[in-house]
Amino acid sequence: MKRMYGRLPADLLLGALLLAACTAAAAQGSNSAGNSGSFVDVEGSKLYYEECGTGPQAVILIHDGIAHSAVWDDVWPDFCKKFHTIRYDRRGYGRTPASTTWYNETEDLAALLRQRRVSRAVLVGSSHGGELSIDFTLRYPNVVEQLVLVGAVVSGFPYSDHFLNRGMANSKPFEKNDVPTGLANWAKDKYLLAPGHEAAQKRLLALLTANPQDMTHNDYARPTMPAIGHLHEIRIPTLILVGDADIPDVHAHAGAIEAGISGSKRVVISDTGHLMYLEKPAEFSREVMGFIESNRF
Repeated sequence: MKRMYGRLPADLLLGALLLAACTAAAAQGSNSAGNSGSFVDVEGSKLYYEECGTGPQAVILIHDGIAHSAVWDDVWPDFCKKFHTIRYDRRGYGRTPASTTWYNETEDLAALLRQRRVSRAVLVGSSHGGELSIDFTLRYPNVVEQLVLVGAVVSGFPYSDHFLNRGMANSKPFEKNDVPTGLANWAKDKYLLAPGHEAAQKRLLALLTANPQDMTHNDYARPTMPAIGHLHEIRIPTLILVGDADIPDVHAHAGAIEAGISGSKRVVISDTGHLMYLEKPAEFSREVMGFIESNRF
């Protein structure tokens, strides 16, 4: 399952009218922080990215499968003060157009780093962004200095029926072109954001409402080889963060990643769900930046 959260498989995509509307929304979308960004060319398309900071160490923020890179808004200023920081919208998210042909997500990230002249970087990947970070590290081991995996999953490790049924139920309104209800289902999901974080729920719903293509776009990401059996090949400092309220599957994946990557460190953040940086941005920044600085080569 390529995305752990988000829209349904390709055969359940919305009709042509909705896709056209989503494309228009993508062209007009912007992140709430008001940062100016640019585009880099990738195979058959382009990626929108933002860049800040002049620190000697590069940090790449890779968003989850729900919303585009604006989810990092609350922690973005913290990282900009310390590091040369880049965040980008994967294909179909935010300002990056949806793909119309098959592509490799790892090669998209490689192209971004090459064009921004980043030879070594710390990857901070959330959810599917964490899965991508693992895949990229296995493909380009000499490029990645450290890994920070936030509610990450790993390809080749299974999901429970509860996990799959929950995703289908939340996304069912999309089958009837009822986008607002589908987005609201995900914004109030008890695993994405821990109960009681109303401000974070409103923030997530606002992001999705302004950019519905985040959860409804078509996608042609090529499947990757299962990484679960190759985790032992990763020999860099690795931090695994999990919200205590996240779905049990994510905790199981975190355990598998911890067991597979020798010397990795797992930290459970209390009173948070899957998107902890929307709920406790200050604590998230402290944990991640402290880990990066303590493991600097």
